[in-house]
Amino acid sequence: MKSLSGKVALVTGASRGIGKGVAMGLGEAGVTVYITARTVEPGKAVVPLPGTIYQTAEEVVKLGGKGIAVQCDHRHDAQVQAVIQRIQHEQGRVDILVNNVWGGYEHFDDGTEFWKEKGFWSAPISRWDAMFQAGVRAHYAASVLAAPLMIAQRAGLIVNISFFAAQRDDMGVAYGVAKAADDRMAACMAHELHEYQVAVVSLYPGQVRTESVLRAAETFDLSNSESPQFIGRAVAALAADPNVMQKSGKVVVAAALAQEYGFTDVDGSQPRPLTVEEVIIIV
Repeated sequence: MKSLSGKVALVTGASRGIGKGVAMGLGEAGVTVYITARTVEPGKAVVPLPGTIYQTAEEVVKLGGKGIAVQCDHRHDAQVQAVIQRIQHEQGRVDILVNNVWGGYEHFDDGTEFWKEKGFWSAPISRWDAMFQAGVRAHYAASVLAAPLMIAQRAGLIVNISFFAAQRDDMGVAYGVAKAADDRMAACMAHELHEYQVAVVSLYPGQVRTESVLRAAETFDLSNSESPQFIGRAVAALAADPNVMQKSGKVVVAAALAQEYGFTDVDGSQPRPLTVEEVIIIV
């Protein structure tokens, strides 16, 4: 993996799951990674899952990067603005923004239960609000605040962590529409940022071995699964690609990027890219 030493990244929603894996994947490439989320104390997360921003920062350091944990609720623009201002003050730049933070998962019971509703009419309307406010809108707000720094540099990469649900009709109305909105956001932002050499992509993971998936491992076929850090390696590969602007505005799949760029998962495996028809819901 090409070194990205000297680069600065912001990864949102990185106390656990894919966000944590992205921070770790960037850390092993030598990136200075700002890690945001709400959880600062073990056992105090909104969902019953392990992980804090400080634990993620420690993992980034162990892998050779610099991890900086900053508590932030991405539903509040002032807090996001404070994070960007801190990065600008301390680093003078931001090279990579990974919009991973997401809402709407708070309805899980003990971390093993997925949606039980049998139709959007039986789901609480608050789920739509959570996925758009703490997901799509949070991605938009962070991009709005980070873009001026990237424009001034005439370089940068914005990655929206999205999913195949954007192209499926059977993964929940709120979830599918929100992920489709993330994809369109990336395409439209890419159009406006093209002249400034700032790339924007939607990145699809496959089946990722997050904490919640591993809690319910018996319900999944994990033979072709990916570690969270594998998604981070995909982001690092994009950031290291001198021709990344050719992918700007597009949906890219982590496992397909691994084949293109020649990186593997942490165990040396080469996960196969999933098709739209194969995927199941992941968290």
